[in-house]
Amino acid sequence: MATDDIHDLEVLLRSQVPLIAVQTREEQRALEMFRRLIPVLGRPLAHWSVTTGARRIDIQDMDYFDNTTEPADFLRHVLKSSQAMVWFVPDFHPYLKDPVNVRLLKEIALNHTSIPHTVVLVSHQADYPQELRKLIGRFSPALPDSDAIRDIVHEEARQYASDNNGQRVRASREIIERLVNNLSGLTAWDVRRLARQIIHADGAITESDLPAVMQAKYELLDRGGALAFTYDTAQFSEVGGMHNLRRWVHRRRRAFLDPDNTLDTPRGMLLTGVQGGGKSLAAKAVAGLWGLPLLQLDMGTLYNKYHGESERNLREALQTAAAMAPCVLWIDEIEKAVGDSGGDSGVSQRILGHLLTWMAENRAAVFVVATANNIDKLPPELVRKGRLDEIFFVDLPDTEIRAEIFAIHLQKRDFDPANFDLQALAEASEEFSGAEIEQAVVSALYLAHEQDSALETAHILEEISHTRPLAVVMSEPLQRLRDWASERTVKA
Repeated sequence: MATDDIHDLEVLLRSQVPLIAVQTREEQRALEMFRRLIPVLGRPLAHWSVTTGARRIDIQDMDYFDNTTEPADFLRHVLKSSQAMVWFVPDFHPYLKDPVNVRLLKEIALNHTSIPHTVVLVSHQADYPQELRKLIGRFSPALPDSDAIRDIVHEEARQYASDNNGQRVRASREIIERLVNNLSGLTAWDVRRLARQIIHADGAITESDLPAVMQAKYELLDRGGALAFTYDTAQFSEVGGMHNLRRWVHRRRRAFLDPDNTLDTPRGMLLTGVQGGGKSLAAKAVAGLWGLPLLQLDMGTLYNKYHGESERNLREALQTAAAMAPCVLWIDEIEKAVGDSGGDSGVSQRILGHLLTWMAENRAAVFVVATANNIDKLPPELVRKGRLDEIFFVDLPDTEIRAEIFAIHLQKRDFDPANFDLQALAEASEEFSGAEIEQAVVSALYLAHEQDSALETAHILEEISHTRPLAVVMSEPLQRLRDWASERTVKA
């Protein structure tokens, strides 16, 4: 148990704050902290829950107080009690929707100068009614640091050896350090549970265990669905072209994964360009190249009709990303959330402000990859140099890259590209995006299947001839996009 936590909690209790909100999922750990402090403070410690009612717990064999299982009856009991106590009250947040309970808590707080009760509200959430917020002192126990996590892993390894006739856990020092890194941001109880789970599965900690650990970690941290998690990310071998982007990402890999004091840690990049050009695949490939989990932030799910909820959703999503570090945070179609829609009562601007503040102040190893299709809606605060490390423009592929993309999609479907005329396909698909090239291959497969024949170049050429690419249908907007990008971005 962290010494700093005990000290901070003691300071808070001595400051005579009437209400203390402890945000944690480790109720037993929080209770143990109060048990340790009570002898120092010389104040009685009592406990209440809706299932058992109230009783003192600093003295053994104390009976429960009668008629205190109902929340309002319990608070009235505290208000009438002449002996000041510290009340440890878990999971009270559902009852704060009742204005009677809110008023009773407020009266206990306002009566603090006469009878200095301290009511400790312990919950996983941090939202409290407006009437109580100025009366509440907040405390969140610190999560275990790397040393504490490492100690827990070693303790579980020793326990495994003890249970298995001295058989030692098979693991390299490098894998243990990566496991410790992946378990950061979790409570001590969750760290111990996950470490025990992978050790007892086969008596080893291996590379193959890490994706499952990250998946479990994400599920523990997920706060509402705005983020999607994947560890199975793309490789740059699946991306056609984008050679400048590849070099840029390769060059910064070590600086992000193993920070060097002589170099600024990479923060992120913005990818804009034509629809279907491969921006999303490139975002996934960054995570794949760096061997990191990918978190996709769906900006559309942030919005909520209630005031302040959209910003809270974003705040919680970013907190989850920071706890998942090191990771890549992919913000897809960012313009949909931070552009001024003119009819959202300023929500977009508040989300933009919160996002920009987080980007400036975040110190966790979270690399942001933002993608955008409509640059007209991107605010200047976001696209100016310095906000992100670089802005890349993903244009339509040229003839050479189109041939490369055809080869990639044929290989993905177990066809040998050498059996196709890639040059003819590339020349016939001028103005096609990567997504349109893939769809031509998919449609050609259906055509070949209908004809009961093997896929050939002629099938793909026929499907290309039936397609009008988006760049032709919407040539004017595409030209405006290219004009905008020519002086503001780096060609991917």
